[in-house]
Amino acid sequence: MELTQSPVSVSLLLVEDEKTARDLIARMLARKFPNCTIYTAVNGIEGMEIFKQFTPEIVIADIKMPVMDGLEMIREIKSAYAKVSCIVATAYSDKISIDKMERIGICSYLLKPLDFDELFAAIEKCSAEIKQQAG
Repeated sequence: MELTQSPVSVSLLLVEDEKTARDLIARMLARKFPNCTIYTAVNGIEGMEIFKQFTPEIVIADIKMPVMDGLEMIREIKSAYAKVSCIVATAYSDKISIDKMERIGICSYLLKPLDFDELFAAIEKCSAEIKQQAG
C-alpha cells in the first residue's frame, strides 16, 4: 500500500471502542487526508456528543461497541442530520446486517479487518457525494 496524500478536506468522526485500532486508524487517516479534521470517540454515546458539538461531514463507526452500538448511533445522527455520510466497519456480512445498514442509508460498509485502501476509497466516495450535494 502506497500512502499518497489526498486533497480531500472534510471533517471525520471515527467511533471505535478498541483503543489500538482507533489510534491506528486515526493516524492513517491523518497521514492520507492531512486537510481533514478528525474526531474520535470510544462508543456511540460519546460519538453522539462529539457529533452534536462539531457536526462532522463523515462518520466512520464500528457496529459492535459497548454502551451504544454504531448502527443505533448512526440511526440517531441521520434522524437529525439526514445528509451526513456514514461508513460502517463490521465483521458481519450476513444479509440481515447489510439490509439494516442499507435501510439506515450508509455510504459504505467495510469488512473487518479493515483494508486501508478500501477505507480511503470509501472516504473519497463520501467526500465526492458531499461536494455533489453542496452543488
